[in-house]
Amino acid sequence: SISLVAPPGTATALVGPSGAGKSTIMGLLAAFYRPQSGRIVLDGHDIAALPLADYRANLGVVFQDTFLFDATLRENVLFARPDATEAEFQEACRSAHVEEFASRFNHGYDTIVGERGVMLSGGQQQRVAIARAFLANPRILLLDEATSNLDSESEALIQKGLERLLPGRTTFVIAHRLSTVRSCHQILVMEQGQVIERGTCADLLRLGGRYASMLEQQTMTPAPLSEPG
Repeated sequence: SISLVAPPGTATALVGPSGAGKSTIMGLLAAFYRPQSGRIVLDGHDIAALPLADYRANLGVVFQDTFLFDATLRENVLFARPDATEAEFQEACRSAHVEEFASRFNHGYDTIVGERGVMLSGGQQQRVAIARAFLANPRILLLDEATSNLDSESEALIQKGLERLLPGRTTFVIAHRLSTVRSCHQILVMEQGQVIERGTCADLLRLGGRYASMLEQQTMTPAPLSEPG
């Protein structure tokens, strides 16, 4: 079993190998399915007892695989909140750095992105997803590998967008790149469905356990090849 508390306005990172249970926790938090035992409590209320639409209205989700409609950029962003004002729409696009690439299209925000966003790069699709999250203005934000498999330029822009999105929200982050979760308020290291370590980055580095080993492996610079002697 897993027990954790995420105070309002904090960021919690879930790290560990594939199959550790990180995405299962995200699925439970997103109410894609119900826990077989135990419960998830929001402000003292079991979310199983809350109307699903009301609960999900408080959620913002950015996954690695972003689903976009065969519609315009504007329509894809506004999907999060169709009644948003033009000023709110523009601010969300600026914050997520969508404005930067939309301005290069002949039709701007009225550009059709194609089925599953085929006309956009992976980084551009992710920025659209982040703009949706800005527009939704959620209390709870779920980020599941939001910057994986992207080039460094796209990742840097997405990280900037996320940094503006996180304050004031309760955030859960899954990331294999541990450099992206160092500033989280708590980091849970998972293996085989269990939390084996928890604490801040500094706490876990002092512990010198699994997290410290994982971070060392990711930051290790390969030694130069020796010249033949």
